[in-house]
Amino acid sequence: MHFLIAPDKFKGSLTAKQAAEAIERGVLQVFPSATCTLLPLADGGEGLLDAFQETGNFTPQESTVQDALGRDVTASWLLKPSESIAIIESSQANGLWRISETDRNPAQSSTYGVGQLIHSAISAGAKQILIGIGGSATNDAGVGLASALGCRFLDDSGNPLEPIPENFLKIASIDSTQMPIFPNIRVACDVKNPLLGQRGATRVYGPQKGISPENLDLAEAGLRHLSNIAAAHFQKDFSEHPGSGAAGGLGYGLMTFCHASLESGFDCIAKTLDAETHIAAADIVITAEGSLDSQSLEGKTPIGVSQLARKHGIPVYALAGKVSDTEQLLHHFDGIDSILNSGVTLKHAIANAVELLEQAAARLTTTILSNNQIH
Repeated sequence: MHFLIAPDKFKGSLTAKQAAEAIERGVLQVFPSATCTLLPLADGGEGLLDAFQETGNFTPQESTVQDALGRDVTASWLLKPSESIAIIESSQANGLWRISETDRNPAQSSTYGVGQLIHSAISAGAKQILIGIGGSATNDAGVGLASALGCRFLDDSGNPLEPIPENFLKIASIDSTQMPIFPNIRVACDVKNPLLGQRGATRVYGPQKGISPENLDLAEAGLRHLSNIAAAHFQKDFSEHPGSGAAGGLGYGLMTFCHASLESGFDCIAKTLDAETHIAAADIVITAEGSLDSQSLEGKTPIGVSQLARKHGIPVYALAGKVSDTEQLLHHFDGIDSILNSGVTLKHAIANAVELLEQAAARLTTTILSNNQIH
């Protein structure tokens, strides 16, 4: 029997590759004669580089860029010179993981480093760029990114402003004359939030990045003003486009300033990695992610894997660190199991995720074999 193991990361504990390897060990523990194909996946956020590096077709690159607070950091990205394709994970530059909780300050945080990564890819000859966005410490709608690529944001006296959100209400005009001609940029995005409003970047994601309740209105006003100025300058308004609010409005910024296209993160990555062919060739598919809940239905990896498996009539099972909203999820899978079923705490589960995931995979395989009467 051929198992395809196609997980996403377990955020804070396991990469997608580590999760796949743990699941494989659990499967083989119960069913030693099984064959397993590992296909680590991502849906556009952190873990994108890991998924593509596993193919062995990309050359690792490093660039010195600014993090969200303007500090120099070393950021990784991938290049496939034979096809002039670059893979960028924006959180390598503006990731929340780089900023300590006490230092988080979205009003002064910027995507400048993401623009530097795009510049590095263009300088290396990239004709196509795939950029995954997510896990950001920023709420700047890509203004920092645009600044790194030659765009200037001017006050009413024509003086350039530092491209950070606390200056957004001072922006009177935009000078984009020094921006380059961009290659084809595709954005892998795993959420559908617009830039503004109750479902927008500020209201939904701002608090976890450090925007206090009393500053939410000011942050929202800054983004609204910036989007009005940009719409007038570029004669296009992407503020209501699904996904424009992703990564603190980075989705909006990439469309507005770089002429990028936003795509479903999972669909984009699965197509590039030819996931459907691998799934169609399997007898059993096992997917996994750190958390399975109603938000997974927005386009997260396990649901994407399930849809492809259902398309080809392949049984599909899911494992997760934490499972909630089970009734909404059950019809997408032939079975779901959690590594928390034994009553362990979340802290313990994160610290012992490899062992617990392996055990959950073994339990699941036992159930699969019993249901199919295979020995």
